[in-house]
Amino acid sequence: MNRFKTAKDSHLSLTELMLPSHSNFGGKVHGGYILNLMDQIAFAVASKHSQSYCVTASVNRVDFLHPIEVGELVTLKASVNYTGRTSMVVGVRVEAEHVTTGERKHCNSSYFTMVAKNTDGNPTKVPGLIITDEHGIRRFARSKARKEQARNRSKIYDEEDFELANHLHALENENVKIELHN
Repeated sequence: MNRFKTAKDSHLSLTELMLPSHSNFGGKVHGGYILNLMDQIAFAVASKHSQSYCVTASVNRVDFLHPIEVGELVTLKASVNYTGRTSMVVGVRVEAEHVTTGERKHCNSSYFTMVAKNTDGNPTKVPGLIITDEHGIRRFARSKARKEQARNRSKIYDEEDFELANHLHALENENVKIELHN
């Protein structure tokens, strides 16, 4: 296995026609179906980069920016943005294209943290990432920052470290009624 690889070495894209069987009750393509495709391509990219079986450890925020219509072509593009010791962050971009007008729209993007596993099911080392341009540095740095923010966010809301007085003021203008019972 190579010690380092470029994002281009494992970049993949997938295009699929959206069928009526992919639609929800509102007549649009079901978000769960799109998430499934996103997870599949993230798995494929991570496995290609690491040359190992990979599992999804987490999915960073997914915002559905535009609905996808039945009959549109959906293209998913994915590549490795960050490599840790045993994990990778795979960026996934989803675009839909109207087949008769050619109009394209960015529907969503997300970041999947994937962990490489060995044959015993234990985390295994992954090749590092060769960064070849400023865009790659930005993606790597952003993924690293997102990872650190998630770690810090989890820590301040950990049950053992949570201090009620530090958070009550943030709830003052929210749609919530607090009735604490001791």
